[in-house]
Amino acid sequence: MVPIYNEVDNLPDLVARIGQAMAGQPLTWELLAVDDGSSDGSRARLRELAAATPWLRPVMLARNYGQSSALQAGFDRVRGRYVVTLDADLQNEPGDIPLLLQRLETDPEVDMVSGWRKDRQDAELSRKLPSRIANKLISNATGVHLHDYGCALKAYRRPIIDRIRLYGELHRFIPSLAKEAGARIAEVPVRHHARTRGVSKYGIDRTFRVILDLILIVFFMRYRQRPLHAFGGLGLWLAAPGALILLWLLVVKLFGHDIGGRPLLLVGVMLVLMGAQMIAAGLIGELLTRIYHEAGGAPQFHAEEVVVDSEPNQPSAPAPSAQSAPQNIA
Repeated sequence: MVPIYNEVDNLPDLVARIGQAMAGQPLTWELLAVDDGSSDGSRARLRELAAATPWLRPVMLARNYGQSSALQAGFDRVRGRYVVTLDADLQNEPGDIPLLLQRLETDPEVDMVSGWRKDRQDAELSRKLPSRIANKLISNATGVHLHDYGCALKAYRRPIIDRIRLYGELHRFIPSLAKEAGARIAEVPVRHHARTRGVSKYGIDRTFRVILDLILIVFFMRYRQRPLHAFGGLGLWLAAPGALILLWLLVVKLFGHDIGGRPLLLVGVMLVLMGAQMIAAGLIGELLTRIYHEAGGAPQFHAEEVVVDSEPNQPSAPAPSAQSAPQNIA
């Protein structure tokens, strides 16, 4: 599956190279190409390519919603056992797709394979340095340690895709979301090429947005089902010193000293009020979480039941062949 935004010059080569990479694969497959409201003729080019390419399945979004929405639109339409994503700018190497699929086919302990652009062909200061800082920060904050969060070339087992939802700009944190959904993640080095056509959609300004999104992801991973621990904990840290300040001022007042004009009184009152507000916000969050889950929202956990054969001497039914399951490529 490929999200596309203003990549008209790259589309013919992209489709051709994906076709070449998948030509020798035993799995049946299709290519979902999600156009995210392109304005450069990419939509018309996709229609032309689809008319001559039976395995190309275009999806046209009404306007430019962003990469996360484009990816989710594709995830909602996948039909196979595996899902592979990559960018449309041809900086990812389509020839590496079989490498990721082979890892999923041969290693049942892995649910997601993330590409690592070990020899990245991008500008050092504007692209590589901010990415290294972001990768280190995200890895330490989420506990999902990867060298390259920004690599679009990734492969997933279908159940993992079904468990996650993308919105805003959360596409940068798919490994963290997948880990939260129970995925076992591996990272493999992949090739990377310099952009030769089109214009990059990313700049140095994304660094600040990553920090804000990271706060959301950390909260989501640690406190989604217990918001009182987050807000209430912060509230206690604020209210406790405020209460101690007010208690000390009370003792001072009992000894006959005037405390009405002391700035410390305002500090104590503000800390107690802020702490109470945070605790109240946590309680409201707990109520919303309970309502959300009990009303049929996202499940609290994902589980897989192990079926034990009660008659071990009976021959088991043959497993379906890999060729019978379609595979979506992105």
